[in-house]
Amino acid sequence: MKFVVAPDKYKGSLSGAEFYDAVEHGIKRVFPNATIIKKPLADGGDGTIDVIRDYLKAEEIEVLVRDPLFNLIKAKYLYSEQKKTAFIEMSEASGYRLLTNNDLNCRLTTSLGTGELIADALDKGAEQIILGIGGSATNDGGMGIAVALGYEFLGEKNHILTPIGENLIKVKTISKAKADKRLEKVQLKVACDVNNPFYGPEGAAYVYAPQKGATAEDVNFLDKGLEHFAKALNTEFGVDVQKIPGSGAAGGVGGGSVVFLNATLNSGIDLVKEIADFENAIEQANWIITGEGKLDNQTFSGKTIFGVVESAKKKNIPVAAFCGAIELTLEEQESMGITYASSVLKNVGSFDEAVKSSYENLEFAAFNFARILKRDITLI
Repeated sequence: MKFVVAPDKYKGSLSGAEFYDAVEHGIKRVFPNATIIKKPLADGGDGTIDVIRDYLKAEEIEVLVRDPLFNLIKAKYLYSEQKKTAFIEMSEASGYRLLTNNDLNCRLTTSLGTGELIADALDKGAEQIILGIGGSATNDGGMGIAVALGYEFLGEKNHILTPIGENLIKVKTISKAKADKRLEKVQLKVACDVNNPFYGPEGAAYVYAPQKGATAEDVNFLDKGLEHFAKALNTEFGVDVQKIPGSGAAGGVGGGSVVFLNATLNSGIDLVKEIADFENAIEQANWIITGEGKLDNQTFSGKTIFGVVESAKKKNIPVAAFCGAIELTLEEQESMGITYASSVLKNVGSFDEAVKSSYENLEFAAFNFARILKRDITLI
């Protein structure tokens, strides 16, 4: 029998590798000769860098860059010399996890450090850059990234503007005279799993800025700034970012990356599956086993399990999902296409207790799943 184990992490509990080990131990107790393929996945958000390191055969590069408040910090990204490919997580240099709650204020934060990571990857000779934009602390429309790559934003009297959300509304002209020419040759893909427009009630400011320290007054101000900035982008580049699904992701970095970096917006899980050569790995598999911390209706929105099921359906492979918690109706599970779903919790207790026993519980669940398969071989 062939099993492909393709989980996301249990946030705060198990990594994808630990998930695999627990499932392997459980299955091997019942099917000692089974072929078990390890394919941990992620959806392109925070933590993806740890998943794809082995797939890219990449080294970790550490660079001194600016954090969201312009302080110098060390941030890392992955670079594969063999594949001339870099993977950059925006959260490494421009993430809200770098700031305290008191420091969160997306009127004043910048994506500059992420642009500095991109510039360093270009210096290394990258021909392809994959950018994950989850977990940002910014609402600057990608101004910071652009500034790091040579663009200039000018306000009244050609005054050069600092690349922060507060200055979006002040942009009069955009100079691309010093823009890095290497951007014309590099292939840049952005992992983006939302469809929010650049501005408006469903845009970057109204939907995401409150999580980044914005008051109601700030949100209104930033939204007007994004609308003004979108018009400036259309004037200078002939691109209406408001019409690009996902342009509002990461405080407008979705749209900004299309304009400034000539990037394409892609499903995060699809990008990770491509890097992992997932479609070939699941050929002739009897089962794909996946999982994440919680299985609910948000899983339909580009999460890892949804991506696994999409691939499995193409090859008519059943999918088993082992999750910390399941909040699906029977109808939702059916429509999602999951054959077998199980919460791995064995006992009712505290969250801390559940985290501590998650490995043991997952191994137990995999063991019992394998016993069912062995008893009723028609399920295979």
